[in-house]
Amino acid sequence: MPFDSLEERAGGKDKLLPMHIAHNSLLTAREKIELLNRMKASATGALEDGGDLGFDPAEVDEAIEVVRRGVQEGVGTQTVLKGDF
Repeated sequence: MPFDSLEERAGGKDKLLPMHIAHNSLLTAREKIELLNRMKASATGALEDGGDLGFDPAEVDEAIEVVRRGVQEGVGTQTVLKGDF
């Protein structure tokens, strides 16, 4: 498959961590929050099942807070063409 999604990469060879998403310049703040919320649900479910995704829900909460602070400062609301964070 020539294109893979961020979700597929999260479990792939190069693990995608919550802070990588928070600082991804190709995603808008809304997309980051949506993906981080999905990651938090996956991490919570994995912990309940005794698994490990390489990060815990607290790390996702921190990444969400970084995105929200950026939005309050006017960063991350536009696409990469505007040079967001």
